[in-house]
Parts: sequence; structure tokens; C-alpha cells
Amino acid sequence: MDVNGAVAEGFEPVREAFVRNFEVLGDRGAAVAVYRDGHKVVDLWGGTKDVDGTDPWQRGTAQIVRSATKGVAAAVLLLLQQRGELDLDAPVGDYWPEFKAAGKERTRVWHLLAHRAGVPVLDRPLTPAQAADPDLGAEAVAAQAPAWEPGTDHGYHAQTYSWLTGELVRRITGRGIGEWIADEIAGPVGADLWLGLPASEAGRVGRVSQIDPPANPHGLRTRPKRAVSEAYAEPGSLTRRAFAAITPLPDENDPAYRAAALPASNGIATAEGLARFYASLIGEVDGGTRLFTPETMELARTGRSAGPDRVLVVGTRFGLGYMLHGAASPLLSPTSFGHPGRGGALGFADPDTGMAFGYVTNAFRKSVTADPRAQALVRAVRAAP
Repeated sequence: MDVNGAVAEGFEPVREAFVRNFEVLGDRGAAVAVYRDGHKVVDLWGGTKDVDGTDPWQRGTAQIVRSATKGVAAAVLLLLQQRGELDLDAPVGDYWPEFKAAGKERTRVWHLLAHRAGVPVLDRPLTPAQAADPDLGAEAVAAQAPAWEPGTDHGYHAQTYSWLTGELVRRITGRGIGEWIADEIAGPVGADLWLGLPASEAGRVGRVSQIDPPANPHGLRTRPKRAVSEAYAEPGSLTRRAFAAITPLPDENDPAYRAAALPASNGIATAEGLARFYASLIGEVDGGTRLFTPETMELARTGRSAGPDRVLVVGTRFGLGYMLHGAASPLLSPTSFGHPGRGGALGFADPDTGMAFGYVTNAFRKSVTADPRAQALVRAVRAAP
């Protein structure tokens, strides 16, 4: 496999793991980047730009990162809190009065970030075109009755996180969340990431697709737990309904979908951009911008939800908008916080080691929170001196 880019001394195992992802784990086109103490120590890319194409992946090729977008969106609300424009303990209805409907008047802002709001599903799913309309999405979640009393339990808000966070930002700032990210995060940090892809950047973004996992070289077959399989198969389950809040599934290669701003699912980034973003949450990047104060960083990574997840069924751990290190989503260490994207992408920061990590791919697998390719790279980073 012809891999481009460079690694700093001591990070050679990351290159080896990256090559193996193509040779054994079925990657088609991908990139990985790692920062340590604000300086880039890994920057690798390889394969093809399009999952079904022949043009090579270039430096700066970007891909849709699905739910890894949630970690970027969470930073918006935490920065608004840091600036004194938002109270995380306040009722959502203080900023968005319509949200008080159907028994949600006690829902706190932090409940949205910790997946405790109780509205992971929509009784009337939205089409992709409707989902891209921020007014329609906001109206739908505001009218939705909660599946459990807000604040009392947690369940992954796979799709509704888009309109919960996006509308709150719009009510507070008067700006769309994609615009806010461009102006206040991506621009100052110098990170190649977008929520609402500009037409000027469309040529950098590759085509993505679902792929079948390669045959296990040891002849073993891994299966999800029976309860998980049944939850995804049962049409009436919270699991199935949460992921089907947009029905039918959107075409992720459609320019109109990519131009929309859905902070739960359709952010686009380079691996370097994702890693640089997370590096800026825990320290200065190349001697420049730091986004989070130490106090805000602690807010982000302090556990708010843990245990059996009503939607994902397995045990999950969440801080404020970020998945935390655990069995369902192994990161670098217990201090790590970040977010995977269903089927492949991963971004996170680890304050104790000063590491920040980004991985993007155009070949999505069935994994939800722990893709084997990303995990192989994380293990290699963990082994670095």
C-alpha cells in the first residue's frame, strides 16, 4: 500500500497500523492525523478519494464524518457557556419557549448534550429535504413528547441532536450553527472542517459508501450481542426509530445534503482538521489558538450519563456532548473525550497525554461506536513514547 505523509520519531507503529487497515481491514481511502502538545506528529493518507473510484487521495482530501460532527457541535454550546451567553443548567425553554410543549418544560440545556432529553425519536420522521430545513426540524422536536422523563435516563439522540443543538444556537446567537462553526471555530483554529459544505470546497470531498467487512483472517466470525441485533431489527424499538428520524436515509453524496447543516450527522472534515480541532480544546495549537479554558475542558469530559443506553442498548458514557472512554467507545485513556462517526470516523482529545486524534474514511462499516480500523490506530498511538 502506497501511504503518503509523515510520522514523527516514535510514531512509526501508527504508519504500520494504517497500512494494515488497507491490507487486512478493508479500507479504500482514509487519512489519520495526531497532534501532541499542539504539534502535529502524524499526518498520513492513502487509497482513493472516492470509495468506488481511482483518483488518489490527496493531502487535504475531506470526507463526511457522520456523528463525529456531534463533538464539534458540542463545542459551540460549551463556548457559548464559556462566554457567558448560555447557562447549561437553565431550562431549554428559557431560550426556546416552544420546546416546553408535551412535558419538556423541565428539560435543561445540559440534558441535550448528555443525551438525557428524552427525545431521540420523532413520531413523524422527516424526509431528507425536511431534515435540512432548520425550521421544520426545530418544530418537530419541539412538538415531540419525550420517551422518558427528561433528565432521568439517557439514550443516544442519533439524529434529533441536530435540531436540538442547532436551534438552541440559532435562538441564542441569531446565526446558524454551521456559520458559527466557520466563524468562531474552524477559522480561528485553521481547521479544515465544515458544517454546511461551501460549493467552493466541494471538489475536495470524496464519495462515501457502505462496505462489507473483510473476511476474518483467522476464520472467526464476530457477532453483536443478541439484544443489540434485536434492537436494530425491531421496527418499533427506540434504536430503530432513533436512527430513522430521517426517513428514507439521505444520500450522503448528494451536494444538497452536504450543503445542509445537520450537526448530528453531516459534518465534513479532513483528518488533520479533526485532530487540529481537538488539539485546540486542550491547548494551544502550534503556539496559537486555544478554544476551551481549563474549566470548560473539565465540563466537557466530566461524566453526565453512564450505563445501559436506551437507544444503543450497550453501556455508554457521555460528558457534555462527548463520548468518554469506555468499553463501547475505547479512546486513548480514561481522560479522553471525543466522538466517533458511525461506520468509521473518530476524533478525540486526551488532556493527560496532550494527544489529539482524527481519522476519516470513505468506506463505512456497520460499526457504531468502535470501528476496528480506528481502534487499531488508537492502539498504535497508545504505544508511542
